[in-house]
Amino acid sequence: MSEISEGKRRLAQIVRDACIQAAKDGYERAAMSGLCEDGALEAALSAIHMIDLDAVLRAAEE
Repeated sequence: MSEISEGKRRLAQIVRDACIQAAKDGYERAAMSGLCEDGALEAALSAIHMIDLDAVLRAAEE
């Protein structure tokens, strides 16, 4: 099995961090809006789907 390059590992970490932040923000907004636990979880997952991957990739290049 080949080694994963440092650049790929860094990119994966950046994408993971963006997903975690999006989920936290989506959940918090939903909970503050009064959604139940299931609704807040759905909002968190939706926030992950809406991540602007191009923006994440541009940030990774900096």
